[in-house]
Amino acid sequence: MEYFGNKDILNHHKTGFLSSRKCPADVVLKSYEWAKKQRSEGNCIVCGNHSQIEKDVFEILLKGNQPLVLVLPRGLKSRWPKEWLEAIDKNRLLIISPFSKDVKRVTRETAIKKNKTIIELSTEIIVGYSSEGGQLADLLKNKTYRHV
Repeated sequence: MEYFGNKDILNHHKTGFLSSRKCPADVVLKSYEWAKKQRSEGNCIVCGNHSQIEKDVFEILLKGNQPLVLVLPRGLKSRWPKEWLEAIDKNRLLIISPFSKDVKRVTRETAIKKNKTIIELSTEIIVGYSSEGGQLADLLKNKTYRHV
């Protein structure tokens, strides 16, 4: 694992957020409302930013003050968005990659590994949407989770 940011965040109670890439519009809206509630309550969230819904949820959470863990489906970058660096400077963001820096492309396999890492790091799991028969549904078999 590669880390950038505040590793002490791993000591918090962490809620993982996962969602299939394609999901119904009502689930997208529920996920946004869930993210806003987590932000206002100061809850530590572990999420990715690969799919559009993950990106949106991460951006909503980033506007708060609570601790966050971002798990990448590729290796760590050498340049980061200004807002991410500001959150790191405030010790409220930890970026994790389960890959070496030379992994630059996102594949089905790296996305699965990212999701597995989110599950492993999280105390509890919240799912926006899980497509029937999809890779996320397969990963969540025998796991305890709730929907937004």
